[in-house]
Amino acid sequence: MFSARTNSALLFLALAGAPLAAQAGSPAGAVPVQTLEARRSALARAIGTGVAILRSAEERSIEGDYPQDSDYRENNDFFYLTGLEAPGGWLAVFAKDSALTEARLFIPARQPESERWTGPKLGPDSAATRLTGIAQVHSADSVQGVLQRLVFQPNGPGRTGAVYLVKTEASLEDAFLKGLLLSSLNVRDIRPLTAQLRLVKDADEIARLRRAIDITAEAHREAMRAARPGMWEYEIEGIIEGTFRRRGAERVGFPSIVGSGPNSTILHYDKSRRQTAAGDLVVMDIGAEYGYYSADVTRTIPISGKFTDRQRRIYELVLGTQQIAIDSTRPGRTIGQITQIARDYMEKNSGNLCGEASCVRYFIHGLSHWLGMDVHDVGNYGTPLAPGMVFTIEPGIYIPDENLGVRIEDDILVTANGAENLSAKAPRTVAEVERAMR
Repeated sequence: MFSARTNSALLFLALAGAPLAAQAGSPAGAVPVQTLEARRSALARAIGTGVAILRSAEERSIEGDYPQDSDYRENNDFFYLTGLEAPGGWLAVFAKDSALTEARLFIPARQPESERWTGPKLGPDSAATRLTGIAQVHSADSVQGVLQRLVFQPNGPGRTGAVYLVKTEASLEDAFLKGLLLSSLNVRDIRPLTAQLRLVKDADEIARLRRAIDITAEAHREAMRAARPGMWEYEIEGIIEGTFRRRGAERVGFPSIVGSGPNSTILHYDKSRRQTAAGDLVVMDIGAEYGYYSADVTRTIPISGKFTDRQRRIYELVLGTQQIAIDSTRPGRTIGQITQIARDYMEKNSGNLCGEASCVRYFIHGLSHWLGMDVHDVGNYGTPLAPGMVFTIEPGIYIPDENLGVRIEDDILVTANGAENLSAKAPRTVAEVERAMR
């Protein structure tokens, strides 16, 4: 019989050669090290002189708080800068005169006994360096001592520059931050800096978004082929999310919206409990998440396979409004300017579709939002568009008295000369939708 110590040693050896849990096996693969290094250098330029300190997400209590959710999702900014899924981790990025001087990574030590339950974890060793390009990797239990020495020494970045943190009440109450924050320091919130960096997508981000959007477009096509009167909304949702999983999306970017009939007029309806009936419109607002990047594509379909004349006319007004907005997208414009162009188009082309007043009164939400690691991604909406930015364009008309809701949403990449519709593979015109449903 082996002793407990012998068991632990053998278990560690067995797990040491196993795949690590830092994006191991992810369909999207690892973020290239040179991309991560470029992102950290860009953060240093934004800092000027100082240090940015970020922590990873917390593991959740599966048996307690989240019995239906066994997933761990990393903090967006931590993943953006490290490419890791590392519960209990910390990252420090040091800058002087807008140049990256060094980065320090802190990862919890491996615990062989607990890894029998959780699977192998990443530890503070050369594997972390290989995945991130960060040479200085420490055990997480040393984070306070190391940063206290590096950040707060007389000539350290905490004294000569700014200290950037996620500055919220919750984080300021954290024991670690209580130990480091001194009233004499220039403490700033890091989130405006990382939000600005994440607005313009690099090549790896665009590749992940393209794949997430392609998967979502395929799910729309599958749902259109299968949809029939009498199906329950949850059956359609099951087809959609089954397609996500089959194609390598590890989670939904947000709760899927499948709203039929009266539910088509409820913007964030996500219960999927109604049985469809002949003549219904069904709004399907869905997005696969692939490699930490989320799609967001909406299509509206006639459950019977063909739009009524009334439905078609409303649909084509929404489609025309969307197209003028896409055509108006170019570098230098703002989302606010494009929104005004879209609303003016709907105002001028409503005719008598919505009575004496225009249909704009039934367009009750914003036209666009940023898209990226979050479905409503970070970034200032007054920022002029630039190549590499990705946002949605999603006009809609919702008339509750008629149980008639139409929303069409596509994911738009800003290019040097205009825009690319990344979600064009999802049937969009009246003819395309009806053909897909046949």
